[in-house]
Amino acid sequence: MTPDLPEFGSCGFMPISRQELFDFFDAHGIAHRTIDHPPVFTVKESQSVKINLSGAHTKNLFLKDKSAAHFLICAEMQTSIRLNRLHPVIGCKRLSFGKPGKMLELLGVLPGSVTLFSVINDTSGDVRLIIDRKLVDARSVNFHPLSNDATTAISSADMLKFAGAAGHDPIILDFTAIG
Repeated sequence: MTPDLPEFGSCGFMPISRQELFDFFDAHGIAHRTIDHPPVFTVKESQSVKINLSGAHTKNLFLKDKSAAHFLICAEMQTSIRLNRLHPVIGCKRLSFGKPGKMLELLGVLPGSVTLFSVINDTSGDVRLIIDRKLVDARSVNFHPLSNDATTAISSADMLKFAGAAGHDPIILDFTAIG
């Protein structure tokens, strides 16, 4: 574990496990398919994984603004996200990357493993979820199941169902319109 990160559970809760996530999917009628693979930390490192899973592949950014509001952006991996133009669109102050310790505290995941599915750990609703329109328009989408050593595919409709069931009605944003 990185020295500047708190231990799991030290922030008052234990994040859910991969199996608990899959149980949540099953309880909500969300079909899912997962493949295990070596840990990947970047979009570039994940190229070999993408060969084995069809659908939209994602990048996920944990951000904060100057007032300490937190955001999770889930976007198609090729989507260009211009942080310097995003803040007025979503109605916040200037954005920067969130700190790893805060990511662990709010989403229960470590850097490299941030994923749409991590909002299930944000039971207080402290993180605003923003989803790329390209993901909504895709047939299926791929995210890490709370750790970067596997990838889980679900339909885009189930992605939205999951977000709502996890208490995070997302903002759907067309990043190409931001410019």
